[in-house]
Amino acid sequence: MTTWPSPTDTLRHDSGVAVLDKASLLLSVLEDGPASVSRIVALTGLTRPTAHRLALALQRLRLVTRDARGRFLLGPRLGEMAVVEHGDRMLEQTAPVLTELRDATHSSARLHRRCEDRQLCVAAAEAADAEEDAVPVGTAAGLWTGPVAQVLLAWEEPDVLYQGLARSRFTAAMLAQVRHRGWAQGSGGPAVDAATLAVPVRGPGGRVVAALSLSGPRTGPRVREFTATMIDAAMRLGEACDG
Repeated sequence: MTTWPSPTDTLRHDSGVAVLDKASLLLSVLEDGPASVSRIVALTGLTRPTAHRLALALQRLRLVTRDARGRFLLGPRLGEMAVVEHGDRMLEQTAPVLTELRDATHSSARLHRRCEDRQLCVAAAEAADAEEDAVPVGTAAGLWTGPVAQVLLAWEEPDVLYQGLARSRFTAAMLAQVRHRGWAQGSGGPAVDAATLAVPVRGPGGRVVAALSLSGPRTGPRVREFTATMIDAAMRLGEACDG
């Protein structure tokens, strides 16, 4: 049985300011997906009152949010700032494409950008029954698990790719399969409980600039049907990309 390293095994938290180090430790747990206070305590060694107090403070700052089950997850604030800074012109064309994809598949359609070592949801059209698995725009997740992360890493330069693999829950061989077939399927990432299909969005020169994902209970059984629809939508988004 493979044992994956916890965030505290691989990240250092030594800014010299104790409360910042504790907040950083908490956020590193959430990079791996939604977590209850109990899970945060187990992975960080923080006391339960401290973990809960920090999580609520970060929630007020919108650095952390909560899902329908009350679990904490990375919030939208940093993601929103990143989108504004990049001035993403492709987003101007994204809403109608995602809405059309959602209506055709009855699944949640989302667009993700890579932001350093995170996958960032920059646009979404949520399915009507996706309340528990909804992913707010600006939500960030780690790049080491899930189909979206695989798509965002699979076509990177070798040095970037292998750096990403250092903490990932997938292998170089799995990324080779993604490159071969042109899409990734599974679970994980922001919507950890939903079946997810992801395809690359290519900008000028064929460079992968984003990942288009489809998530929901219908996605897994109908992957072949949905893949062609998603590739068409990704091509339309790529045509609007400024690179």
